[in-house]
Amino acid sequence: MDFSIILDEWPTYWQGLYTTVGLVLAALILGLLLAVPMGVLRTHRNWFIRFPIWAYIYFFRGTPLLVQLFIIYYGAAQWEWLKNSAAWSLFSQAWFCALLAFTLNTGAYTAEIVRGAVSNMPKGQIEAAMAFGMSRWQTLTRVILPNSFRRALPAYSNEVIFMLQGSAVAGIITIVDLTGAARIINSRYYSPFEAFITAGLLYMALTFVIVWLFKRLETRWHAHLKPRSL
Repeated sequence: MDFSIILDEWPTYWQGLYTTVGLVLAALILGLLLAVPMGVLRTHRNWFIRFPIWAYIYFFRGTPLLVQLFIIYYGAAQWEWLKNSAAWSLFSQAWFCALLAFTLNTGAYTAEIVRGAVSNMPKGQIEAAMAFGMSRWQTLTRVILPNSFRRALPAYSNEVIFMLQGSAVAGIITIVDLTGAARIINSRYYSPFEAFITAGLLYMALTFVIVWLFKRLETRWHAHLKPRSL
């Protein structure tokens, strides 16, 4: 094992780390903005409102992320109207296609997490908010969503970790993420162990950071649930 290769190629790993963090963070933010309204509307009584959201969630949860990425990256070129539109300047870029695929994928999983948290909201808290004179919008924004976010935090932390690990497929469409950087280094030196074990350790380090951040959030947001000290 020659780990001097890693020291020589560290700028390549740094570029891959920067790309991975940026891509995953952007997808998580956009996916969360997409998931919150869909998760709430998923609990609506109207079937015509629920069904399109259910179909979207079912498709993106029922198909592999790699297949979704291929459909967007390779399949977009088959639509002549898209190639002749201004949007083609975006769809012709691998980074945008990966961001779109990751956003739609994590949006579907997060929407289901939000739906479950909203559906399991204690009815007594909603009744108390309405008895206090709050409107439906005030009840949603001041009671339902804050409490749902607290309960959904452990499940969402798993989704963030899964999204980080799933982002490794971005290297397949020419993006130099962590996995892509490891593939480049392996092709240069034919040292798969050194190349990929380093990428794995960097993924593990990012996972530890995510776990630590969510533990801090849980400690802060669940502080009111701790028993009072005498």
